[in-house]
Amino acid sequence: MPAQLKKIFQPVPLEIERVGRTVLDAAYKVHTVLGPGLLESVYETAMVHVLRKNGAFVETQVILPIMFEDEQIESGLRLDLRIEKCVLAELKAVEKMNPVFEAQLMTYLRLSGLRLGFLINFNVPHLKDGIKRMVI
Repeated sequence: MPAQLKKIFQPVPLEIERVGRTVLDAAYKVHTVLGPGLLESVYETAMVHVLRKNGAFVETQVILPIMFEDEQIESGLRLDLRIEKCVLAELKAVEKMNPVFEAQLMTYLRLSGLRLGFLINFNVPHLKDGIKRMVI
């Protein structure tokens, strides 16, 4: 079996799963307090606040470099949140999710070398309906 396929079928390490749970807990707290209907930037700021308050290392709007033909090129790709350098969270506040958002997160995971990411849409009545967990 090729190494890339072996990586796909490996379980996500428990420490990364723990960080993922922290991200979900923060998202639920933010949604419970703020509810739907705000701008994505508001949810991002609140998520960062909750995560950092709980001791997590959070980076925002992380520039994702792209290697193309052995050269790093400017791409304008930015990760909304990278938590503990091992979990990505892409935040949305949209009326309807677009499949391109899932493709975007999968690409971000692949390019960053990370395995676990969450696509979180805060513009829903029940947050459980706005969360998509993705693993590569």
